Amino acid sequence: MNYLSTRGHPDRKRFCEILLEGLAPDGGLYLPEKYPQVDTATLAKWRDLPYAELAFEILSLYIDDIAPTDLKAICAKTYTAEVFGTDEIVPLRELEDGVYIEALSNGPTLAFKDMAMQLLGNLFEYELARRGAELNILGATSGDTGSAAEYAMRGKKGVRVFMTSPDGRMSPFQQAQMFSLQDENIHNIAITGVFDDCQDIVKAVSNDLGFKRKYRIGTVNSINWARLLAQVVYYFAGYFQATASNDKPVSFTVPSGNFGNVCAGHVARMMGLPIQTLVVATNENNVLDEFFRTGIYRVRSAADTHETSSPSMDISKASNFERFVFDLVGRDAGKLRKLFVEDLGLEGRFDLSADPAFKQAAERFGFKSSRSTHADRLATIRDTEKRFATLVDPHTADGLKSAREFLVPGVPMVVLETALPIKFAATIVEALGHEPDRPAKFEGIEALPKRVVKLPADAEAVKAYIAQNCD
Repeated sequence: MNYLSTRGHPDRKRFCEILLEGLAPDGGLYLPEKYPQVDTATLAKWRDLPYAELAFEILSLYIDDIAPTDLKAICAKTYTAEVFGTDEIVPLRELEDGVYIEALSNGPTLAFKDMAMQLLGNLFEYELARRGAELNILGATSGDTGSAAEYAMRGKKGVRVFMTSPDGRMSPFQQAQMFSLQDENIHNIAITGVFDDCQDIVKAVSNDLGFKRKYRIGTVNSINWARLLAQVVYYFAGYFQATASNDKPVSFTVPSGNFGNVCAGHVARMMGLPIQTLVVATNENNVLDEFFRTGIYRVRSAADTHETSSPSMDISKASNFERFVFDLVGRDAGKLRKLFVEDLGLEGRFDLSADPAFKQAAERFGFKSSRSTHADRLATIRDTEKRFATLVDPHTADGLKSAREFLVPGVPMVVLETALPIKFAATIVEALGHEPDRPAKFEGIEALPKRVVKLPADAEAVKAYIAQNCD
């Protein structure tokens, strides 16, 4: 299996090369040259597999430069009941007729990012040991990626983590999860700005090839293909739990900011998983909803990025969107490059509204979208607790609100859970008047000593900090 850049770089690379690399040399994102196809016989064979074995089967289609016995051992080590709380790993429960919630937040940091990050940590450790190498991971987080990465990488041999986050824009619980870690290989950097500033810094550093090579910079954001690939697995697991046979379609609703989570659903659908609709649920930062409604992709400035009660979705530049648009325009790297480098880079937007490809977003690729507000989130949280005795976090509430707009009789709608409510306690208190349950291991976490530095939204300042802590 070879991988190519969305922007047309001539090199083709194997999985373990792009695992440690992140962005392609031309600034593009890696995708497989083709998506492996899964037929009904294969789905039947996979239907009753334990999660770790299902992960091995799917990952094996994309990874042929790790010995199968080693890859199987990595999957078995990663997806255990001890780490994720249940044997099912991602148990599905029916909330109401036709609407399901897939639990993705039972990992160490109580958010869906653990599903991929725990695997990524084990893959990094394996490959670095095999090469006798080290890796300095530079990441950006709007809330959950940071803690998931740090908990997955803490204490790992040969790995340092430099995680940027928007200063003051995460919930107190999210900040405490990250900043209370005292491990020497974990570095938290609070950036004066919004998440998009953090993401721009990661891309700027990754595009400085000299610095990247000298300091062995890698990434754990979903621009890293390995992380997105790991997320593909839970779409198959959710499908098998929502159906009794492989001839029944299922739809998924995905709370979306950076487009990585729902892009994994796109990959699963391209492989042949019977997904009818992929609903992109956004909050007030509705750049993705605007595209799927109008064909216009228009990024927002930091000043125009709203601070909302579903903060992990407060994103106005969706990095993984480039992967989908690459498929949307027929994998034409020249056209993709014009859209993302020229139009978006120079004008801050591109317009596909008159392009026949735009219609395919819904017709061929199954995408639809919706937008929620703070009032919608509060109402959904209250309604879900009152009617179903179920407490959901604000992002999952965005998903539930959007899911109900696209229900089709006879087609299960699976909402991907984003995080446990305790991570956003203030919004739960506003909605319900009481604190959500808190796992015992996180009691008093906000009062723990914090290890974090503050830096301006400047790539050179971040590079200097990395160099200082690596030399």
